[in-house]
Amino acid sequence: MRLLYLFLALAAIVLTSFFIWGDPLMETFSMEGSVSWLSQYGSWAWAMGIVLLMGDLLLPLPATLVMSALGYIYGSVVGGLISAAGSFITGSFGYWLCRLMGEKAAIKLLGEKDYEKGKKLSGKIGGWVVVLSRWLPVFPEVISCMAGMVRMNATHFHLALASSAIPMGFVFAFIGSAGTENPTIAVILSAGLPPLIWLAIRPIFKARLKL
Repeated sequence: MRLLYLFLALAAIVLTSFFIWGDPLMETFSMEGSVSWLSQYGSWAWAMGIVLLMGDLLLPLPATLVMSALGYIYGSVVGGLISAAGSFITGSFGYWLCRLMGEKAAIKLLGEKDYEKGKKLSGKIGGWVVVLSRWLPVFPEVISCMAGMVRMNATHFHLALASSAIPMGFVFAFIGSAGTENPTIAVILSAGLPPLIWLAIRPIFKARLKL
């Protein structure tokens, strides 16, 4: 039960920050606001875009709007690369931040029974959880932190993360470069492409990684 309680506690922290700072941040980092904020950094706008995406670990920043702003500034290809990199770095940072706390600390926090349960689940369905959660609010970084805490196979995690971060980054950058704020097609593509990519990639590495 500790595993569930910890997940709910992390989600509650993120939701609390959303209720406190969500509206001001959404106003500041709307599509136009994000473009304006990033543009003031000139040639370093790409780096600040990645910083904003990483900030989503702690604050309810509208990551998809930041990705769209990067697409507007740099175009769908370069903006997509920056957005995908930012999303991947953010997920990786959350994973390693929690993994580096050490196995003993994780067992002390979760209890040995829940720790082992989480580790087994990460091997069975962890990849799918990472892939399917990436396009949702709140859950992506919570899942990354939980994956690191239960020491999900690093290669397994990063492959699943890439399967979702890359299409998501390019799709929203394309939306931004096309100058549209209609998110419907972006939501459909960013939710639908990652499972298809994971279905293609997973069998290739299944035997070697024992996923």
